Amino acid sequence: MIFFPLDGLIWFSVFLVLLMFVQRTLHRELIAILLILTRRPAVTQILFSIIFLPGVVLHESSHFLMAKLLGVKTGRFSIIPRTTADGRWQMGYVETAPGGILRDAFIGLAPLVAGCLLVAYIAKYQISLLVLKDFAQAGYWELFWMGIGLLPKMPDFWLWFYLTFAISSTMLPSASDRRAWLPMGLLVGFVVGLGLIAGAGSWLAQNIAPPFNNFLGGVAALFGISVIVHACLILPLGLFHRALSRITGLDLRE
Repeated sequence: MIFFPLDGLIWFSVFLVLLMFVQRTLHRELIAILLILTRRPAVTQILFSIIFLPGVVLHESSHFLMAKLLGVKTGRFSIIPRTTADGRWQMGYVETAPGGILRDAFIGLAPLVAGCLLVAYIAKYQISLLVLKDFAQAGYWELFWMGIGLLPKMPDFWLWFYLTFAISSTMLPSASDRRAWLPMGLLVGFVVGLGLIAGAGSWLAQNIAPPFNNFLGGVAALFGISVIVHACLILPLGLFHRALSRITGLDLRE
């Protein structure tokens, strides 16, 4: 019987769903706070975009650079927020010509790749979060909690914390970024299916599945770091939102 390791895929899926949830929750709280303070949607839009500016710049620059690397023509590039014709709030955009399924899929994936790489760099080299993960996995909880307490004392910790938050909060591909993923996924599934029918299942299970599973597990760990960063901010922002609502008599929660 052919066995394909799935633990990496499972953790990837779990932390992706969690990241989407905490990201949406935190964004709602932040927008509500800004609307109560400013009473102006246009000003709220500008302030919200400024808060996430590092992530927006990385997101759109990743699209632009990947398109250039793949030889796809680009049009207008903007990191200025705008409201689209269908009423969606867009913090930035890059216009690219159609490049085919494969190139469009890579262009759409570029912000996630760039975001994960930067989160990994910060976690490993700037605030040592990967060391804390190793302590937790090994069961060294005393060292883990000691490390948690020392984090705010590290040089430029709050700067790196903010950058991790801003980048991880904007690195997930938008609906337009994912437009080529379904046909790409179907193509990959078709190729894998042909391989299984041709009798290459054992080779795939031994040579392709393990590194791919480990890769997904690594990405899941980065998603987990992003979830923790967002979760640390949800409670204080939620309490601040409720305090403002009591003081002003306004509650703009969606």
